[in-house]
Amino acid sequence: MAANVALEVQLLRESLSVMPSYATAGAAGLDLYAALEAPKTLQPGERAAIPTGIAIGLPAGYEGQVRARSGLASRHGIALVNAPGTVDEDYRGEVHVLIVNLGQEAYTVQPKDRIAQLVVAPVTRVALVQVEELGETERGAGGFGSTGR
Repeated sequence: MAANVALEVQLLRESLSVMPSYATAGAAGLDLYAALEAPKTLQPGERAAIPTGIAIGLPAGYEGQVRARSGLASRHGIALVNAPGTVDEDYRGEVHVLIVNLGQEAYTVQPKDRIAQLVVAPVTRVALVQVEELGETERGAGGFGSTGR
């Protein structure tokens, strides 16, 4: 099991904000909740930025990955527009979840509904090296579907 890393969480609107939480002891992602004053209905194909009512302070060298909830995806066709969304370590504004209704029917997000997951993960920064040519590989420039799988 990996060592625990501290994540600072600021509740921005006490009456609407819900502290992120792990649903189970083995969960990888913290549940994020809708900080809405009233229900928000999305028609099929419609997208919206849903506020979570929190701001976070990630430790240096980490990012927050905002991911879809599989139950919402399988039951209602609710997905993330930019999956996964990235919260950079230096961002201190409110976390929003960009959802889209890919289902066949309208879907209503209720205040304090679980709408996404936040996975905190280390970031690897790379040193860029400009080259004239890249080394050869078995795959080469073969793109989508080129490996036959």
